[in-house]
Amino acid sequence: MTGAGVNSPREQYGIFRETEKAMHAELNHDIDQLRHMTTAQLQLRYRELFGQTSHSNHKDYLFRRVAWRMQALAEGDLSERARQFAREIATDADLRLRAPKECVGDQPPVCVARASRQRDPRVPVPGTQLIKRYKNETLTVTVLEDGYQYGERVYKSLSAIARQVTGTQWNGYVFFALGLRKEMIRGE
Repeated sequence: MTGAGVNSPREQYGIFRETEKAMHAELNHDIDQLRHMTTAQLQLRYRELFGQTSHSNHKDYLFRRVAWRMQALAEGDLSERARQFAREIATDADLRLRAPKECVGDQPPVCVARASRQRDPRVPVPGTQLIKRYKNETLTVTVLEDGYQYGERVYKSLSAIARQVTGTQWNGYVFFALGLRKEMIRGE
């Protein structure tokens, strides 16, 4: 101690560090207790800390959010300056003023990826007609490029047609007997 009741900067820093260690120990203990809580208990703690109910029932998510909030309350949240800077970054659309060097040159400025959706090997080529006998009725379905036509209507899936016809949920490939054939499985 220096002078009449005044601590030196070194002593003040030591007292601060001990107080901080005790605060961290208590916070770490509280966070460790969160790990052993049920989802319902974490939701209750979430409601206490945030003032509203959580839209999630995911235990890990609730744990992370509650632990973050406890740390933010104990150690302080982002400063207003940091929040403002984050807002500016988020709203600034022109962050990059020049294209990276790898893009300059022969390459076009915009690369358009052509996603080629692989066809399911169980689905016949467009134009094929699937014929199914069901309850003394013959069903005829035409395979289209982007769906299936049954009657006057176009369906997105065979399952939708099977549900329409039977009134119950069916796997469309099973209903129309379009499982993988043995030669497809063997790769012939």
